[in-house]
Amino acid sequence: MSVKFILITGCSGGGKSEILRELSARGFATVPEPGRRIVAQELSGSGQALPWVDMGAFARRAVLMAQRDLRSAVTTDGLVFFDRGLIDAAVALNFATTQPYRKTLGQKRHFSKQVFFAPPWPEIFASDTERRHDFTSAVAETSRLETVLLDLGYDICPLPKWSVKERADYILDRLSRSEG
Repeated sequence: MSVKFILITGCSGGGKSEILRELSARGFATVPEPGRRIVAQELSGSGQALPWVDMGAFARRAVLMAQRDLRSAVTTDGLVFFDRGLIDAAVALNFATTQPYRKTLGQKRHFSKQVFFAPPWPEIFASDTERRHDFTSAVAETSRLETVLLDLGYDICPLPKWSVKERADYILDRLSRSEG
């Protein structure tokens, strides 16, 4: 288990990427969401691994990218905040292909036991060129992810629906209290 790897996950369009940008601006190491990076690559390339074209291909690429992200982050000093990551990719792969998420993840706990979870927030959810699914689909994905996190023994810490700065403060406060 790596207590220095902090996962921020939850509902698509729930403000996770904005929180990561805030944490990065404060000097913390961050890892951007694999899915967004893959979509950007695919939109400028063949487009074969887009989630709305081939969800299985997209999820397999997300697993590989998330695994590389974890390996790369090992040498980083201090906390590393992940915008989604390997667990999200394993859940997506399970949904698309029925490959068991435990097979994808293996036995190792990849992130701190405390996971920060962005709840569905319809007031800020928006589709765009990289996020084409609707809010209902995002909520269904969130439910699958929450079920898997609980099954894996993670402690889900729901993020309050506050400003980006306040949410970042909340995360850092929770982490400082869990260390002491």
